Amino acid sequence: MTLVKIFMSDSKRLFKSLGSVSGVTMLSRVLGYLRDMIIAAVFGAGAATDVFFVAFRIPNFLRRLFGEGAFSQAFVPVLSEYQQTRQADVKDLIDHVVGVLFISLIVVTVVAMLAAPWLVLLIAPGFSAEPDKLLLATQLLRITFPYLLFISLTAAAMAILNSRGYFAAPAFSPVLLNLSMILSAVLFAGNFDQPITALAWGVFAGGIAQLLWQVPFLMRLRLLPRIRFGWGHSGTKRVLILMVPTLFGAGVAQINLLFDTFLASFLQSGSISWLYYSDRLLEFPLGVFAIALATIMLPDLSRRHALKDVDGFQGMLDWGTRLALLIGLPAAAALAVLATPLISTLFQYGEFDARAVQGATLSLWAYAPGLLGAMLVKIFAPGFFARQNTRAPVRIGIIALTTNMVFNLILIVPLQHAGLALATSMSAFLHAGLLYRGLRSEGVFKVSRHSVRLVFKAILATILMAVWLFWLAGLTDWLISDGLQKSGALLLCVVSGTLVYAGALFLCGVRHHDLKTVGGSRHVEI
Repeated sequence: MTLVKIFMSDSKRLFKSLGSVSGVTMLSRVLGYLRDMIIAAVFGAGAATDVFFVAFRIPNFLRRLFGEGAFSQAFVPVLSEYQQTRQADVKDLIDHVVGVLFISLIVVTVVAMLAAPWLVLLIAPGFSAEPDKLLLATQLLRITFPYLLFISLTAAAMAILNSRGYFAAPAFSPVLLNLSMILSAVLFAGNFDQPITALAWGVFAGGIAQLLWQVPFLMRLRLLPRIRFGWGHSGTKRVLILMVPTLFGAGVAQINLLFDTFLASFLQSGSISWLYYSDRLLEFPLGVFAIALATIMLPDLSRRHALKDVDGFQGMLDWGTRLALLIGLPAAAALAVLATPLISTLFQYGEFDARAVQGATLSLWAYAPGLLGAMLVKIFAPGFFARQNTRAPVRIGIIALTTNMVFNLILIVPLQHAGLALATSMSAFLHAGLLYRGLRSEGVFKVSRHSVRLVFKAILATILMAVWLFWLAGLTDWLISDGLQKSGALLLCVVSGTLVYAGALFLCGVRHHDLKTVGGSRHVEI
């Protein structure tokens, strides 16, 4: 079979996987926005929601390290190598690795629940001046923290399924968390002295539901882990060696968010919530596309590296970069131009007033440019982890984190919470640029000329789309219109903006094969 046929086959397979993951993630994100709309309407954007978001952010931060972050990025390459070269030992590796993960998480969870007041003060020291806030945050954290145990084991199950080409079923898991939180807010908020407590129990229940969802699929593959405590197992050692530095490299974005929360706790009430709601809008394209794409790329890149398929490895990274740029450019522009329409339409109900809309809009304007950088980080990082190279991304992560902290301190005084968001955007671009330079200097990836040409066309199409959206959005008074009017106007903006962008790309000569050929013409050989 020629390399052309191989690439065509890969393209169809990868687009099918990407489509299934993106589709399920889209459902999850839509439910996530419904969840946030309900939270905004029921609880508003004030002291109680600030407290909940702090209590939820702490286990969520650790989950992205232990779960879909450092653990997955260390486990998947080793698991893929075992599947290619030591198939008989795969189940033994899974049993030992999951066993070590389980006992580690039990210890971390117990310690964290005992130390909850100090953890809250570490992340949100501004709460020390308000004892009621501190007490409520401590109570909520003790309810939400076991979520770390459930979701990290879920992430281990998802990594196993992804390595076998199962993507859609694992990607459905977040839907269960969103449903649990929605039901908790709607049905049980009135049963607690502090209504926001219902959300914390919704997080707890959602974690259990996500873990149980994975079990039938693992059983079908006969890969349901049997907990075995073997710290000396050779495969476990390799995963741990890779995981230790990756804990930092994978968590740079999350550490940035925690530092933002740390500083925002000293600002006016509502600042943490404004940052949360605007970040949630950023997470939509990031989750539906970039994270979904990175999810299918990591096992594929790991397999290509194990097979020493250098051209295929480069082609995969070029394909991912091209798609990230074609989607990230218009998404970032649309988030900036439609910031007020999006915030107002999705969240301006009940206790979420015009002041909250304006606060969240300011931070979304600052977050939006960084979307492209954040997407590219998701694409470039697997290029290191798939080769079991964790040192380089950790060094780069330290630089990005330090830079973000410096920008935070510089920008928070003149721009308040929006300065924290802008610092995150600036550090995201630095992070992506340094990762790309590292891949290029190691000789494993260079963006193809074909992709560069497509990007210039995408920039032109994005400018035309942004001008159209700016004019169209200006026809509606978003702060005073009713929900039905705003929803219709926003739908018109989204649909027409998409058509303008797609039409402009078509006029610039972009065709279907430009997106489906993995690696582009530069990597295709006959």
